[in-house]
Amino acid sequence: MTVDDYLNGQVLLIDKPLEWTSFQAVNKIRWHIKQKYGLKKIKVGHAGTLDPLATGLLIICTGKETKNIATYQGQIKEYTGTFTLGATTPSYDLETAINETFATDHITNEVLTKSAKNFLGEIDQKPPIFSAIKKDGKRLYELARKGETTEIATRKVSISEFQLTETTLPKIGFKVVCSKGTYIRSLAYDFGLSVNSGAHLSSLRRTKIGEFSVNNALSINQFIEKLELE
Repeated sequence: MTVDDYLNGQVLLIDKPLEWTSFQAVNKIRWHIKQKYGLKKIKVGHAGTLDPLATGLLIICTGKETKNIATYQGQIKEYTGTFTLGATTPSYDLETAINETFATDHITNEVLTKSAKNFLGEIDQKPPIFSAIKKDGKRLYELARKGETTEIATRKVSISEFQLTETTLPKIGFKVVCSKGTYIRSLAYDFGLSVNSGAHLSSLRRTKIGEFSVNNALSINQFIEKLELE
């Protein structure tokens, strides 16, 4: 790869590590490309945020390819991970502490399978209050961290596949294929309600975006090592 390749546009498949923001991953890669080629600036952006507590596929575009970011963002996504039943958190994941607990002894595999089927197709979903969506110019998570409540409108999302891969309560393993804009944290919360309990997202990994797979992605360190050898 040459400097012109990066300036003319590249699609980089990165396996984002746990606890990194997508912005941090972009910054790290941009900095190393600039250092390698002595550039003052180069456009680098990602095609779809992954929460810090999620790992997996992050599409990062460089140079002129950043113009196509919206195309990648709109593609179908695949996730795997775990829900934990019997407890909820304000953020719907492990970013915040458990705020309420619920019974799970009434939940059978039959109940779980039946509930999962109810989420297939087009559904109305309410994004978490701890999200990057803007309202009145402010990110919702900024309001949530101040303890402010705000009404969030539901949105239409589409779930084409929802498999339960493990049902060892309180852990539920899953695989989901869904449209742009789907919040897996909200799916966890709503799934808990659907089985007359509560749930939160306890792990998440994005495995595919369209035809791109995390199996072909590099870790950030692998990308840096490869860059240094170019």
